[in-house]
Amino acid sequence: MSDRTKAEIIRGLFAAYLANDRQAVEEALTADFRFTSPYDDAIDKATYFDRCWRNADWIERHELEKILVEGDEAFVTYNCVAKSGQNFRNTEFFRFDGDRIKRIDVYFGATYENGVFVKQQPPTSS
Repeated sequence: MSDRTKAEIIRGLFAAYLANDRQAVEEALTADFRFTSPYDDAIDKATYFDRCWRNADWIERHELEKILVEGDEAFVTYNCVAKSGQNFRNTEFFRFDGDRIKRIDVYFGATYENGVFVKQQPPTSS
């Protein structure tokens, strides 16, 4: 295990996303990584990159508001600011295996555009 703290690993992951450094993100995740969000239920690493990875050119910055670490788990709350003026706040729950990320569960927050709340529509079922 490296000497990096869990908080440093999380900061590095967000920096890699912003830099569109897929290799760094892949290396930060375990082989059996799982990802859950309101749209995805425990998808594996390959599916995560197929569905969720995209060019980060639309992001101006991530404002990491709070990182709370306890043992091999951490909560992160952040504000993502898009170049378009839209922003949204999420909280993510991380589980680690050593110094690699084994699982991320994402909880979506409110969305704003130029400081004004934008009501989101729930996904429709087919």
